[in-house]
Amino acid sequence: MVRRDLDPLWQRFSGVTRARIGLGRSGDALTTQDSLEFQYAHACARDAVMAHADFERLGLELAPSPHLCVHSAARDRQTYLRRPDLGRQLAADCRPLLPSGPHDAVFVVADGLSASAVQQHAVPLLDALRARLPGWELGPVVLAAQARVALGDEVGRLMGAQMVVVLIGERPGLTVPNSLGAYLTFEPRVGRSDAERNCVSNIHANGLSYAAAASKLEWLMAQARTRRLTGVGLKEDAPADDVPELGQTPAPKASLPPGGV
Repeated sequence: MVRRDLDPLWQRFSGVTRARIGLGRSGDALTTQDSLEFQYAHACARDAVMAHADFERLGLELAPSPHLCVHSAARDRQTYLRRPDLGRQLAADCRPLLPSGPHDAVFVVADGLSASAVQQHAVPLLDALRARLPGWELGPVVLAAQARVALGDEVGRLMGAQMVVVLIGERPGLTVPNSLGAYLTFEPRVGRSDAERNCVSNIHANGLSYAAAASKLEWLMAQARTRRLTGVGLKEDAPADDVPELGQTPAPKASLPPGGV
């Protein structure tokens, strides 16, 4: 959406970015509209962090594919936010639920910091990615509540997975509260660092498409299996022809719903 009340130069820029640029002024303050839109976007971000993912619904969407539900050592949302370390640990009573492998790869769907991202994007991305992996021995999809990326290391080790892919809700911003990230780790085990992972981020309606994200992840997974590593030693340099164009245009900034906040 291009704002007609802006200078033509700012109209040009605002039409190709979701960033808040060229905002209007009313004296020394923002206009009422811009101020309300900012408050609305902030509320959406807070809601994304505090919401709970509906894993029962996700399980129905995954059916009949095998899947199971686990949770971290953080038993509620407040603990999860205040104790990141507990979100990286699998709850002791969930460990016996994980079937042992071996598996070529295991997918973990974690709520992270945006339940809405997981709710909207995890299953379509999984469908697009698994279609690209014929011949791979994939373990059941693990749905993990109150989970952070590193929880996948313990899950992958217990399930005997050669690699683990964690699909997780990313920290929301003031323009995108529902962005999904995918973290790939070869030979997962407790204690792996972020430098030993590859990340494909900004998967959402106005960012990286499911097809493009699946293509990148497929390439990274194949390279990880061949080179037996992930992280800083594995650069994402897939041929450009292998990555579909996004085919998406920047969406307007968050705007107030009918009737206001």
